[in-house]
This record gives sequence, C-alpha cells and structure tokens, in this order.
Amino acid sequence: MKMKMMLLFTFIALMLIAGCASKGYVDEQIAAMQAKVDADVNSVKAKTDMNAEEITKVKAMQAEVSKKADMALNEAKGFENYQVIWEGVVNFDFDNFDLTQMAKDNLSGLGQKMGDYPRSLLEVAGHTDKSGSASYNMTLGMKRGEAVKQYLADQYGVALYRMFSVSYGEAKPVAMPDQKNAASQNRRVVLKLWGKL
Repeated sequence: MKMKMMLLFTFIALMLIAGCASKGYVDEQIAAMQAKVDADVNSVKAKTDMNAEEITKVKAMQAEVSKKADMALNEAKGFENYQVIWEGVVNFDFDNFDLTQMAKDNLSGLGQKMGDYPRSLLEVAGHTDKSGSASYNMTLGMKRGEAVKQYLADQYGVALYRMFSVSYGEAKPVAMPDQKNAASQNRRVVLKLWGKL
C-alpha cells in the first residue's frame, strides 16, 4: 500500500512538474510572438510615417506648381490672341538633367525662332520616367526645364521672363511601360512657343 501511495505521489509530482514546464514553454512562446508582433507594428509605423512625409512633400510641390500655373496665367493676360507657333521635345538620359548634344542641336532652331518673335513666350514642361519617388521626379523634371531655359538664355540671349517652366514629374507619361523604350521617351522636356502669327 505504501508502494502504491508512493507511486501515486510520484505520478502527481511528475504531472505538476510537467504542467509547470508546459506553462513556462507557453509563456516563452507568447513572449516571442509578442516581440515579433511589436517589431512588425513598429516597422509598419515607420513605413507609414515615411509615406506620410512623402505625401506631404508631394502636396507641397503640387501647391507650388499650381501657384506657378496661376502666376503664369495672370502674366499671360493680354496674350489671348497668342497661339502655339512651334512645338518640340528634348530628351534626357536616365536620372540626368544635363543637355545632350542632340538636345542642344534641337534647341538651336528654337533659340533662333525666339529671336524672330521677340514677344513670344516659351512654355517649358519637364517630365520623368517612373524611376524614383514622386517628389524626386518632380524636382528632376523642374531641373530639366531649368536647364533648357538657362541654355536658351546663355546661348541665344532669351530673357528668362519670356520662359516659364513647370514640372509634371512622372504624372504625364507619353509612353506606357509596356511600350519599347518607354522610359527614355518619358524623360523629356516638352516645349511650346506661344506667339502671334
């Protein structure tokens, strides 16, 4: 009988030990899972914060573009009889706003035409491909437009007040991604010369 009691006591003790071990194991698993969930939450929060900053930058740039467009419209009052008398496109290399020799050659005709029409105005619209963030592409599109304006001012004496620029970044692609050479076609500045015929 003592033997049976001893066995029963041993069995109960083993069950209690196993129960404690199981509880400890479960606690460890819960702690590990909680740490993983906390890390995932922190990662998502960081990404959300970065996205919010990016959206804020893009909204600020859009407001600036809208403001410049309004200013250009106000400046254009009195030019109701103007129409597009010349159009052209200058392409750029990837992630670059330096004018290529081909771009300079294309701009030479424009520089001469602006000399022939001294009251003409030039609309300079910078564009990019989809590579990079939206805010980066807005800035790159503006730098491309400014490079064209500066070249025309330096090489042909075109007054800067006769040229206004805007950047559309990646927002207005001329070629869709599935088309051949789409990215290179989208890296461009579109030029429209407005004047009276």
